[in-house]
Amino acid sequence: MARDGKEAKANGGATLGFEATLWALADKLRNNMDSAEYKHVVLGLIFLKYISDAFGEKYAELKSRQSEGADPEDRDEYTAENIFWVPKEARWPYISANAKQPSIGKLIDDAMSAVERDNKSLKAVLPKDYARPTLDKQSLGGLIDLVGTIGLGDKDNRSKDILGRVYEYFLSQFASAEGKKGGQFYTPRCIVQLLVEMLSPYKGRVYDPCCGSGGMFVQSGRFIEEHGGRIGDISIYGQESNPTTWRLAKMNLAIRGIDGNLGYENANTFHRDLHKDLKADFCIANPPFNDSDWGADLLANDPRWKYGVPPRGNANFAWVQHFIHHLAPSGLAGFVLANGSMSSNTSGEGEIRRNIIEADIVDCMVAMPGQLFYSTQIPVCLWFIARNKRNGRFRDRRGEALFIDARKMGRMVDRVHRELTAEDITRIASTYHSWRGDKDAGQYEDVKGFCKAATLDGIKEHGFILTPGRYVGVEDVVDEDEAFEEKMPRLAAQLEEQFKEGARLEAVIRKNLKALGYAVKGDRQ
Repeated sequence: MARDGKEAKANGGATLGFEATLWALADKLRNNMDSAEYKHVVLGLIFLKYISDAFGEKYAELKSRQSEGADPEDRDEYTAENIFWVPKEARWPYISANAKQPSIGKLIDDAMSAVERDNKSLKAVLPKDYARPTLDKQSLGGLIDLVGTIGLGDKDNRSKDILGRVYEYFLSQFASAEGKKGGQFYTPRCIVQLLVEMLSPYKGRVYDPCCGSGGMFVQSGRFIEEHGGRIGDISIYGQESNPTTWRLAKMNLAIRGIDGNLGYENANTFHRDLHKDLKADFCIANPPFNDSDWGADLLANDPRWKYGVPPRGNANFAWVQHFIHHLAPSGLAGFVLANGSMSSNTSGEGEIRRNIIEADIVDCMVAMPGQLFYSTQIPVCLWFIARNKRNGRFRDRRGEALFIDARKMGRMVDRVHRELTAEDITRIASTYHSWRGDKDAGQYEDVKGFCKAATLDGIKEHGFILTPGRYVGVEDVVDEDEAFEEKMPRLAAQLEEQFKEGARLEAVIRKNLKALGYAVKGDRQ
């Protein structure tokens, strides 16, 4: 998703990259409403527009074939193609025509209820609080008009894809606006892309037990389509404890046409595992970091703790072992954790990590750059677990693990957020695939300062610490061919100029503060 506001034309006049403009317009309409609350207002309308557009497209086709016996009001015609049935009172033309009516809030609530009534998979999913007095109806009407413009003028009927992209962009913007709380439902797209590119989930069961708004699944589906596969080749399994986030995930999958099993309701993964018997081919996740209130006392003898009982005060290794427990015999897992998971020895964590390493299932560790998340400044890493390193598809990597140090990668997209570039993602993923021996991935070589294939004995020598910087070393410094006796005078002159500029700026700041009546120490006469 473009974040720089640059526009890119897509098929027949629809403009992709216009999401930032839409966001700015939608943000103006929210008045004083809290971002966390406004999120459901906006995303609910985008979802309603999406299912109405999909329905309308099929409706027009059936109407054109009425002479052949097709019935545009036959619900089975839609459900047979996984298209949601949209009752008349919920169709977008009707909603749009009544956008300026004082009763528009109740009309939308009724529309949402009607859609849920006629589509069992959406039961208890859609927001239905548009009639509340605190939601300004004039602003709501303006928002309906704005959402109504999405996908219009697209000659190739790609409005559904455009709506999906807008939905995803708005999710990211709401996460940014909400700060720490926003991170509970949204993982930055570049991290999801990297996980998916490394795992390559072409076929099989894909599992995320803390799925947030479902971004891992959406990106997995996109990966399959971009690589010539079929979305039907994967089965989606997920779980989410937060009820509002669970609803966002259900809507996010539906708007992408992905059929996923997220359970019949939200539930805590540790205490009520909705997929207890699942053995997944791929596990991909971003669990809560360093969770100290996860109910450890009730799970002391849980069969998932094969490598050691996780400490009460930190759920990191409870998540790691949950992922491992749900992997199929040749399954792969890729997940995000706080950096402390690579080196902590407190409360038995070091012993659990050692047991996992000695089981020879740690496949790859990636140290990530800072400032990637909206929700935290905690440095993070990526873990990759392989239940079978002797998998016939790849080179035999038993007794080895790959370490990648990506801390210097990425670019700043604003003052506080960093993003991995497409080139960064490609470099990291291709390094992993070449090390694993994937065909057409090229020959693997250690690169000082970036990647290193280490043996289990080497990891043992480092005290079972998994921090990539310990293994990859420091990249070689390029000789600048400048003699020391020439370089030092030049650097000293630059430093002198910087001292002068610093003194000038200090004097200006002191003067301005004094004019405001806030003279700092040393200025008072």
